[in-house]
Amino acid sequence: MSGVRAQQKEKTRRQIINAALKQLSAERSFSSLSLREVAKEAGLAPTSFYRHFSDMDELGLTLVDEAGLTLRQLMRQARQRIAKGGSVIQISVQTFMELIESNGNIFRLLLRERSGTSAAFRAAVIREIRYFTMELCDYLQKANHLDADVAYIHAHAAVTIVFGAGSDALDIDDKEEREQLAEQTIQQLRFIARGALEFSDRRKVSKKFR
Repeated sequence: MSGVRAQQKEKTRRQIINAALKQLSAERSFSSLSLREVAKEAGLAPTSFYRHFSDMDELGLTLVDEAGLTLRQLMRQARQRIAKGGSVIQISVQTFMELIESNGNIFRLLLRERSGTSAAFRAAVIREIRYFTMELCDYLQKANHLDADVAYIHAHAAVTIVFGAGSDALDIDDKEEREQLAEQTIQQLRFIARGALEFSDRRKVSKKFR
């Protein structure tokens, strides 16, 4: 019975998380949600909420953790697709845009809470974005044979551009406009990648002749 209870508890916990995400929109941030609203959306009594989360802040931090995990899974999914052949940048942007289209509220949460009123939320979002950036940095350093500092600058710039594009994509319903935005993002990332490689090559030549 303990196993069955544990499964039911996890199922209910997931219902609460999904209910909170479902209520996020361009007009509603997490901070505007009430415990009662989330519990009602999940089909639970408000008292049942406290069996899974101590308060809305704990739920919010859990959502941020989920968002960070989704980003890292996204990167790994893109790598698997890249391994089958194709443009690294194009596949990465396409994969990211698919996330925005299928699960935009995860990304919306990160954007909103990064500049929200809660210091704990801001710190959690910054931490997750840093993890994402560092994982990308490690990949770029190994794949492109870049110095650590160049790889980090490249990764940080790429994340900034992609997050900006994601923010714009959330408010675009027209398919053609989204495709144009994706293509623009691909070109911007290619400029940065080319610049990082050229900078790295020049540095190597400079060191060689010192």
